[in-house]
Amino acid sequence: MTTTTERPRQSAARTLIGTGVGNAVEWFDWNVYATFAVYFSVQLFNHENPQSAFLQTMAVFAVGFVARPFGSFVFGWIGDRIGRRPSLTLAVLAASAGSLLIAICPTYDRIGWIASALLVFARLIQGLAHGGEMPSAQTYLAEHAPRERRGLFASVIYVSGTFGLLMGLGLGLGLQAVLTEDEMASWGWRVPFAIGAVLGLIALWIRRSMEESEVFEEHRTHTQALQIKQENVFVAVLKNWPTGLRVIAMTAGLTVSYYIWSVTMSSVAQTSFGYSPGEAFEAALLGNLFLILVLPVWGWASDKIGRRPAIIIGLLGSAVLYLPMINLVDGGTMWQLTFAICVQVGLLAGFLSHAPATYAEMFPTGQRTSGFGIYYAIAIAAFGGTAGYVFTWIGDARTFGFYAIGLLLIAVATVFFMPETKGKDLTEA
Repeated sequence: MTTTTERPRQSAARTLIGTGVGNAVEWFDWNVYATFAVYFSVQLFNHENPQSAFLQTMAVFAVGFVARPFGSFVFGWIGDRIGRRPSLTLAVLAASAGSLLIAICPTYDRIGWIASALLVFARLIQGLAHGGEMPSAQTYLAEHAPRERRGLFASVIYVSGTFGLLMGLGLGLGLQAVLTEDEMASWGWRVPFAIGAVLGLIALWIRRSMEESEVFEEHRTHTQALQIKQENVFVAVLKNWPTGLRVIAMTAGLTVSYYIWSVTMSSVAQTSFGYSPGEAFEAALLGNLFLILVLPVWGWASDKIGRRPAIIIGLLGSAVLYLPMINLVDGGTMWQLTFAICVQVGLLAGFLSHAPATYAEMFPTGQRTSGFGIYYAIAIAAFGGTAGYVFTWIGDARTFGFYAIGLLLIAVATVFFMPETKGKDLTEA
């Protein structure tokens, strides 16, 4: 009689730590660029015109968004053909390499335009890595999570991501407090990128010990046993364009509102509403801390009431209260700004929290990483990556609000006509 020993399931702690740490590092790497751009812009571009150098630096920031869809192509193929774990490992390795390159990049005074070119190259690497990290981590986490708690597990993605963002902001405050302006401009700006590179290696070490997704392993074994010829993953993704369009329609309003209220509101509050830098930063910090607290609550709720009700309540509430919160911010105090940010990010968490689970439940196993990742990256690049530019072009927070509200309502309408996927068996998809 032959007995087989079933491989023990990877612990929830290892799954959450492995995806969460790497994801936090990715977000840290991604956001410290914008935080410290004012310092290294004159180091890596021609400093004779500081304003032009800063604009060029921010243009390179946008290049990272453009690279994200290509990252989803590359890492999506790896995730759907070779494995989720290799995709996760390579993504965090690439992010670490990009940060290291920025940290050690020679200045414009030493090597001229090559310094600027190296920055663009490093940012492209980071963009590719971030475009691959999000779908890979979200898919891996969703496939490892118990189906009855998949929404709660999924909230780790934005909890860890927001924590990584706050790490970058906190490091910026700390360095500014202990270093002089000259020290920050000459070498202090390199510190966060060096830290990001080291953290990336730590995340790489953690992820190398993680196990492959059982859902993916079963899919691969089944395909090989039946000698099923796998269709080119990109052809399959293109054939599944209706689902892809739903991902874009669901994501556009979410990413625009998220980038305005969570990422750039500290700048918007200063430029559009006259808040001091200290007030704006403190409000944004408190708002993101509140987001970390409410994400698991919404994730848990989506496991109880369903994905559709959670998304509709959150995004519709954000649309209805968007202009009232802008009115509250206009001419208000720091606490009014904080309250408005908390209201908006708290409602957006109705989708953000369980988004990885929801997206994973929309695609079959053979194209889950690339199918979600490619369309998601397109939405982020086209809408989230341009939110700041559109806001500046419009020049009025209330007028921009109608743009954001319109996109949020499109998302609500899209989700309203979708089937409920809560608790779906991912091996059947």
